[in-house]
Amino acid sequence: MAASRALRYAVMAETNSIGPETFGHIRDEVTRIGAAYPRVALHEILADLTEVHDLIFRLLESGRATPAQGVDLQLLASMACGMLAKASHDLADSKSAMMQARAAYVCADQAGHNGMRAWVRGLQSLIAYWAGRPADAAAYAARGTSALAAPTGTVGVWLAALEARAHALLGDSEGVRAAVVRSSDARETAIRDDLDGIGGILTFPQPRQAYYVAEAHVLLGGSGAEAERSAEEAVRAYASAPVDEWGFGDMAGAHTNLALARIIRSDLEGAAEAVRPVLDLPPAQHNHGIVVSARRVHDALTASPLRAESEARDLRAQLELFTSTPTPALPR
Repeated sequence: MAASRALRYAVMAETNSIGPETFGHIRDEVTRIGAAYPRVALHEILADLTEVHDLIFRLLESGRATPAQGVDLQLLASMACGMLAKASHDLADSKSAMMQARAAYVCADQAGHNGMRAWVRGLQSLIAYWAGRPADAAAYAARGTSALAAPTGTVGVWLAALEARAHALLGDSEGVRAAVVRSSDARETAIRDDLDGIGGILTFPQPRQAYYVAEAHVLLGGSGAEAERSAEEAVRAYASAPVDEWGFGDMAGAHTNLALARIIRSDLEGAAEAVRPVLDLPPAQHNHGIVVSARRVHDALTASPLRAESEARDLRAQLELFTSTPTPALPR
């Protein structure tokens, strides 16, 4: 809170221009929050995110920015709007999330930043995917890819992986295969850019790619053994991931996918073991994507021939308790 007050004072003190200290402070805040987003509960960063978002737009509306500063502020505004969109999505408010994502795209467009344009399309794809609109998710990801110019950072890897997951929900096995290949190829040619330099929510590390690919394989169905191998690879990737590549949401997704793969193979004990780290998450980390993933496990248990087994009933009860306590709505 003290840091926020200091930042507000600096903005008000510079009545005719934006000094380097103020601008640097805002840039550092956006960078800090973006890097931390995947690793911490939303309530730990939301107040600071809202504060810096409001300050950025106050400066844009003040007319005090030089042309160069205006471009940079538009890029920072796009990042802040994008993170607020992700926050709304995490709180299961897909309508607000998409509205904020559209604002993020406008700002990225004003900044003339192709990578950020593509990243926002990826964000829109993610929101649509978890809202149960896989066709829209695939379309947004494809639009993001078309916005990219070679060479590109890891956003290109993310967009292809997003397409793979969307095609899996659509039951399009050929679309999944092609998107997984494109994601792998994009990883080979990716060149670190300014978004990757911030990291966190703005980059797409290898463990996250492994999770997306595994999810596509699991949702597509088919060989339970193949899906389980892919899911196990994703879980191992998160178990050994460095701090800057780890995120609790994607880690949880990797574990729920492994549980799904094991249910397909009628391995209830293995499924319970796989989903345990998810069930152990505190309510503040029960974001929308994790809750949907947990519901998938619950639904798979309900449809399983082993649904009457005591272990299946016990695990369903635990999942019902988990999904009944999503991340609490926060003042925004």
